[in-house]
Amino acid sequence: MPDCPTNCARKSEKVLQYTENAFLGGQLRLRQPKSGHRAGHDAMLLAAASRADQGERVVEFGAGVGAAGLALVKRVGGLDLTLVEIEPELAALARDNAAANGIAAEVVVLDVAAPAQDFSAAGLLPDSTDLVLMNPPFNDAARHRASPDAARASAHVAAPGMLAQWVAAARRILKSGGILTLIWRADGLADALAALDHGFGSLVILPVHGDARKPAIRILLRAVKGGRAPAQILCGLMLTDEMGKPDRDAAAVLAGEEILPMAMP
Repeated sequence: MPDCPTNCARKSEKVLQYTENAFLGGQLRLRQPKSGHRAGHDAMLLAAASRADQGERVVEFGAGVGAAGLALVKRVGGLDLTLVEIEPELAALARDNAAANGIAAEVVVLDVAAPAQDFSAAGLLPDSTDLVLMNPPFNDAARHRASPDAARASAHVAAPGMLAQWVAAARRILKSGGILTLIWRADGLADALAALDHGFGSLVILPVHGDARKPAIRILLRAVKGGRAPAQILCGLMLTDEMGKPDRDAAAVLAGEEILPMAMP
């Protein structure tokens, strides 16, 4: 049998750079890079914390391969979904993942920190969106050693003022009464609250504990554009119980069998 041509070998090497992973108990299958930033629990928790109704327009910022937005559509269905991602390669994967899962989604290659005119040119007009969900880079560059992998570092390490820029972009495209849902590191709660103080209210906060015996590692936040209701802090979600075993309620959420209280009507 003749040797494989050089271009064939290169193609094989390219295929090995990706994996296909199951989410929501196998309901959602995503192709994603083998190295660098990879979708995981955070994306599924973000989807489970997001409230949407059929026919609404939903935009995911920093969508990566589309995990959170596509998981939300798997649950709700009939959403007008736009996935915003700065990396062209990840955006292409998001587009392919949507098609492979039978989900209609528009994918836009765009920096969330871009000016308003760039958003408008991409069809993301002011006061046009019902729900924005986002999992921004959230590690503090001053305290976190960035990964040598450039893509992973970009996805994980927040530049100064980045969260405020992302929140401002969400506020601009959301309708009055529209909802922003985000996941952030727990020790950055003060930064998140400061960013949401301009134009958002009716906050709902859900701490997420990796270990029931330890402080929260993540926070899920829901905020309403123009909301005026008092803030609420919900009982924390434990990913593992006091014996170190997967928590039954969290496992049901990650499997797509249950949603989080902040997503309930």
